[in-house]
Amino acid sequence: MACFALLLCALLIVAARAGAANPDSLREKLETGRAEAGAIAAELQQAQSEQASAEAEASEAAAREQELSGLLARGERRAARLGREVERSQRRLQAEKERLRRARKLLAERLVAIYESGSPSAASVVLSAGDYSELATQSEYLREIEESDSALAARVAEVRNDVGNALAAVAEREREAVAYNEQLTAARGEISSARASAEASAVELQQVKARREAALAALRTDIDRWVDEVRAAREAAEEEASQAAAEEEVGRWLGGPYSIPTYIVMCESGGNYSALNPSSGAGGAYQILPSTWEAYGGQGAPHLAPKAEQDRIAAEIWADSGGSAWVCA
Repeated sequence: MACFALLLCALLIVAARAGAANPDSLREKLETGRAEAGAIAAELQQAQSEQASAEAEASEAAAREQELSGLLARGERRAARLGREVERSQRRLQAEKERLRRARKLLAERLVAIYESGSPSAASVVLSAGDYSELATQSEYLREIEESDSALAARVAEVRNDVGNALAAVAEREREAVAYNEQLTAARGEISSARASAEASAVELQQVKARREAALAALRTDIDRWVDEVRAAREAAEEEASQAAAEEEVGRWLGGPYSIPTYIVMCESGGNYSALNPSSGAGGAYQILPSTWEAYGGQGAPHLAPKAEQDRIAAEIWADSGGSAWVCA
């Protein structure tokens, strides 16, 4: 923006030095400032593009922050749920470990009892039986003992498997909890980054707006001063001139006359009837959008139309909408 400030200073110097000149001399000096006015218009168009870009970045950053905030809220609920599942799994694991301890104790006691008393064999049962009925009874007892021992051993194995499954479930829940905590940490970081980006975009947007408004105010002040100086010069030469006539004359010196106030044309295009804004497609001295051009009966592209056609359509737009149709108004 340093170059932009120098251009504004150049315009101010040209206008100041022209104060005491007659209309012809003032016209010559203003002709030299026309190029600077065109440069200011280009700078203003660039500022408008920067403003649109900053607004888009701020909007995207705000949307991203909202999206991440939603993700963070869902993630925190999921993390809390996983924490509760881990606690339940740990309690279940503790219960299964207690079951395994009791089953192992029973199995150990049974093994000790078998060792101390000796496990009865089928031969000893047959030899010790007094008759067939006693043999059948002792055989049934022996079968039940063996089945009980087998069931006890199977129970110990089953409980051991349950403990293993519970351990695996606890480990899986803990892994999920750790992974979700990492995602939450990353989401918090992204939210901070998105918020910082949105704040930076907002600051940049304000700066761009301030530069554009300052440039527009300076250009409008310069043109008003030129109008006043033309009127003063005419009064000094005893020539009666109205404000509208003075503005029209300044407009002619700057490439007009124009159908709308000269300062708006200078801001929009620098008075260049062939100007084209590649980002918006607006063209001509009045920077008319193609859709607006067509709505008012324009043919082809605005910046390729003759001056008279551009003046006519701009006059109609001004009559319908006034300055609201132009950013620089």
